[in-house]
Amino acid sequence: MIKLRSKRFSRSSSKLSSGGGGGGHGGAAKAGGGATGEIKWELRPGGMLVQRRECKENSDEVVITIRVSTVSKWHDISIQATSTFGELKILLSLLTNLEPKEQRILFKGKEREDHEYLHMVGVRDKDKVLMLEDPAIKERKLLGLARTRVIGSAYRTISV
Repeated sequence: MIKLRSKRFSRSSSKLSSGGGGGGHGGAAKAGGGATGEIKWELRPGGMLVQRRECKENSDEVVITIRVSTVSKWHDISIQATSTFGELKILLSLLTNLEPKEQRILFKGKEREDHEYLHMVGVRDKDKVLMLEDPAIKERKLLGLARTRVIGSAYRTISV
């Protein structure tokens, strides 16, 4: 963690004491507390240096609830904010009986990859995510069922 002092709101003592009129403006600067406050910085996984958020909970343990909508149903799933979309797919596979490779996850109109983190793309508590079955795999399943029906009906006609 990097600690830097903010100089944005700090004023030198000479500026505060000078200027007649009772120092009303200078008193407001002192009351803001900006002169003595420190800004805490953190390095995100993407390599960006940002100001640390002040959370009551530890940021590694923040659990968010996501509403995942399928074509006919929706599921409320509680997951850590630092999880990936691949981990979300694994949880969804337990609920929907679709393998993770058969699922397509859409958030804000874009399909998300398995390695992308939820918090890095902006998923927050109570957000909605759309899950669709991959159309290519769905087509393969239907072709596979059609082949087994054709083979089964051919087998019945030969054996009778």
